[in-house]
Amino acid sequence: MSPEPSPGRLSFVTLEQFLKQLPPELEILHDGGSGGELLRWVEPSELDDPTPYLPDGEFLLTAGLPFLGDGGSKENVDAYVKRLVGAKVAALGFGIRPYFDAVPAELVKACRRHQLTLIEIPESIPFAAIGLEFSQLLESDNAKVFRQLADTNRQLMRAVLSPRPEHELLAALVQKVPVWALLVGADGRVRARAHAAGGSTGVEHSLLEPMLERLLSGSGPRVEVDGFEQPGSAMVFGHPLRSTKDANLGALILGSDAALTPAQNSVVQSVVGLLELLVRQRTSGSLAPSQLATALLLHPESLATGGTRHVNGLKDLLAQSLSSTRSAPLRVVQGIKVDSPEWPAGDSPVRELLQWRRLFDTKLVEITDYGFAAITRLKVDDVLLADVEKLGWRLVIGDPAELTSLATAHQRVTSLRSRVQSSGRSARVDEVTWSVTGLLGREAGSMLAARLLEPILALEADRRDPLLAVLRGWLSENGSWDGSAKLLGLHRNSVRRQIGLLAELLDTDLNQAQVRAELWIALQYTDGLVGGGDA
Repeated sequence: MSPEPSPGRLSFVTLEQFLKQLPPELEILHDGGSGGELLRWVEPSELDDPTPYLPDGEFLLTAGLPFLGDGGSKENVDAYVKRLVGAKVAALGFGIRPYFDAVPAELVKACRRHQLTLIEIPESIPFAAIGLEFSQLLESDNAKVFRQLADTNRQLMRAVLSPRPEHELLAALVQKVPVWALLVGADGRVRARAHAAGGSTGVEHSLLEPMLERLLSGSGPRVEVDGFEQPGSAMVFGHPLRSTKDANLGALILGSDAALTPAQNSVVQSVVGLLELLVRQRTSGSLAPSQLATALLLHPESLATGGTRHVNGLKDLLAQSLSSTRSAPLRVVQGIKVDSPEWPAGDSPVRELLQWRRLFDTKLVEITDYGFAAITRLKVDDVLLADVEKLGWRLVIGDPAELTSLATAHQRVTSLRSRVQSSGRSARVDEVTWSVTGLLGREAGSMLAARLLEPILALEADRRDPLLAVLRGWLSENGSWDGSAKLLGLHRNSVRRQIGLLAELLDTDLNQAQVRAELWIALQYTDGLVGGGDA
C-alpha cells in the first residue's frame, strides 16, 4: 500500500485509509497496489457491466450475481475484471452469501492477473454498513480539508503581504501541494521557482518552451498539459497569468507525478489568482501614482512654472491616487511610533505600507525613518485617530492644502513632529498656536528652562524667586533700567546689581539679543520646575 499524505499536505480519503476504518473481518485476497489512490465512492452493483455508471476511484461491491452460471467462466470473469480495471475501479469487494459461500477461484486469479485489489466481505457485514462508514469518513475528511484550506488561505495572504510575495506564494504552494513550481514572466524568463524539500526540482527550461509558447500566445483561461520522464514531472500543468484585458503577463507551471485532488486544485487556483493580481498591480495597475511621481521627479519646478493645463493634469493624477476629486482639499499626515521612533525590527514594511494605504484611503504613502508620511483626502477625524493610536502610533495631522502648497503643508507638519515625539500626544496643525512657545510645547520648553536657568533654579526659593522675577521684569521691559525698576518696585541701581549677579550665575552675556530671547522663552516654562504649576 502507498503511504498516506505527509503532514501539512491537503488530505483526501484513500482506499488504505478507508479499509483501516472497516471491521477486521474483511480480508484482502489480493493487493493490487491501489491503497494510496483517491477513493471517490462506494457503490454496490450486480450488473454484468457496471462500468458505464462508475466514476474513477470507485470501491465496487458485489454479491457475485454476475458470476452465476456461464458468468463464472474463466473468459467472462476475466472480461469482467478487465473492464473494471479499464474504468479505474480502486477495488472490488465480494460479499459472501446469498450466492456464494466463498470467493470464486477464477475471480481471484483474474484480479491477480490484472492487478485489481480484491476484498472478501463476510456475511456479518452488510454493504449498507460499508457505504455508511465511507460517508462518515468522507464527511470527517471534508471538514478537515476545509480547515486546512482556511489555514492555507491565511498563509497565502501572508505571502502576498511579504517583501517578496511571488517567491513566498510559490513556497507556500509547494508546502501544501506535492508539486514543483515555476513562475515565468511575459518575456519567458523565470521570475521565481520552488519545490518541496527533497522533492523534484522540475525539468530543464528548454523542455518547457513549447508549453510556454502556447501559454504566452493563446487567449482566455486555459490549462496546458504535458508530461516528461524526469521524476516529479509525469504530469506538468501550465496556467497563464492574464491582465484584465486578456493580455498574457506570464505563466505558472507546475509538475507532479500524480493528478491533484480537488482540494489541491483549489489551492492552485487561489495561487494563480493571487499571482495574476500581483502581476497586474506591478505592470498594469493604477497608472496615476507612477505618472504623478514621474512628472514631479523629472520636473519639480513645473508646479510653480507650469501652465494651468499642466497643473490641472497633475491635479487629476493626484485625485486618482487619492480616490478623490480635483477640487477636494488634501492633508499631509505624519505617523510616529511612540515606543520606537525607528521602523520596528521584524515588521514587514510592505504590510505596514498597505495598512496605512487602507486606513487613509490613499496610494500616496511613504515609509520614513520616523514612521510614515501620507497624503490623504480624509479629514482624519477622532475615530480614525483613535484607531491609529491603538496601534501604538501618534499623528501630526496637517491642515487642508492644495497641490501647489503641499510642500509648505509638509513643512508645517514636520515642524510639529519633535513636539509629538517628546509629548507622546498627536497634534493637529490647525489647533496649534503658531508662536514659539506654542510650537515648542510644554515638554521641550521645560527641558530648555531646566538647562538655561539651572544655576538659578538650584538656589533656595527665597533667593531663586526674586532673581527670576527681576530677570522676567527686565527682559519684559527690553533691558530698560528705569522701566524694569518701575515695574518691579525697585531702585534702578538694585536692578543693575541683580542683573549683574544673574549674568555671573548664568555665565552669559545678557546684552546679546539671542541670549535674551532664549531666556525669555525659557522663563515661560519655569512654573512646573519651581512647583508653581503643572509639570
